[in-house]
Amino acid sequence: MSVWATAFAAVVAFMGIGLVDPILPSIAQGLKATPSQVSLLFTSYFLVTAVAMLLTGWVSSRIGGKRTLLAGLALVIVFAALAGTSTSVAELVGFRAGWGLGNALFVATALAVIVGAASGGGAAAIILYEAALGLGISAGPLAGALLGDWNWRAPFFGTATLMAAGFVLIATLLETTPKPAVRTKLSAPLRALTHGGLSTTAFTALFYNFAFFTILAFTPFILHMSAYGIGAVFFGWGVCVALASVFGAPPLQRRIGSVNVLHLALALLAVLQVGIAVSGHAGIIVCTILSGIPIGLNNTVFTESAMEVSDAPRPVASAGYNFVRWMGGALAPFIATKLGEELGAPVPYALGALCCLIGMAILYARRHHLSALSRVDVVAQETAAVA
Repeated sequence: MSVWATAFAAVVAFMGIGLVDPILPSIAQGLKATPSQVSLLFTSYFLVTAVAMLLTGWVSSRIGGKRTLLAGLALVIVFAALAGTSTSVAELVGFRAGWGLGNALFVATALAVIVGAASGGGAAAIILYEAALGLGISAGPLAGALLGDWNWRAPFFGTATLMAAGFVLIATLLETTPKPAVRTKLSAPLRALTHGGLSTTAFTALFYNFAFFTILAFTPFILHMSAYGIGAVFFGWGVCVALASVFGAPPLQRRIGSVNVLHLALALLAVLQVGIAVSGHAGIIVCTILSGIPIGLNNTVFTESAMEVSDAPRPVASAGYNFVRWMGGALAPFIATKLGEELGAPVPYALGALCCLIGMAILYARRHHLSALSRVDVVAQETAAVA
């Protein structure tokens, strides 16, 4: 019950990522803002999330995992509700930044709690976590469309309400987690990044996340659809993310290995980015939905790789990895949208495809740092054969 309560709250937390997608045009219209100004909703959220990741281990090692989860949820509840009261883009961007702080405390700790409490082992727990991510990302656009059709403020109040339910579930069902025997230092996540394997994984994920959030943040403006239409497209995309995360990544890892799955997924994402850039309206919809497949594969494999590639404690490795990778999510929305405004809609996707290729180049050039992943793949293959 502890695992499922945390997973439910994680679903709601990840809903916040895609929640604003269908209502981005409505927000721009309602607050008389440009697309690039509205894209700062993503930038402020992920920039604060990235930096706050460095603090999560320090906080949780002092107050415990459960209290850290509850503190993160409380911040999200407060700032999501405040976001619904915004009267300007600047206010909304600021409240999303506070939301990002709460999200960082919750998300980084949730993974460690699920891995620690689940009975099926670390790999199974990570798949459950990624399933929660996929379900939340797919449900977010639907919730945003349904509530946003009534008023663009409603999705923010809806998220605050759902997060309050998650707060109650975790407060009542999650047993108090013991504090670690050794307190985590503030510098621990940055020190963990000196490991060649973790830094390789993190910086590859940074470029991958730039491509990922180019699709998420800019595509609503070129679909030229209602909130329901945008929500439907990104619901289909989110379903592909969830299915690929849970059912696609594990067998592919066992068959061709984690690093090869990353190469395959990055290459496919680059192709689909080019497809969005050169296609008409129907092609944009199809390529956007299908892009959920390589994104789902990448999400699972990158997360597992970050957890296994170094000897750092999992919460510390997760914090360092997420600090770097969420920078891609912070940079992409504003840069991509500004390029789209100034140079035309195809340009952001061309840049996204280039980022995928750069990620593949980093993986290849630093492949000698990823030998630990080969050993993990061998163990997974042996376990599957015995099963």
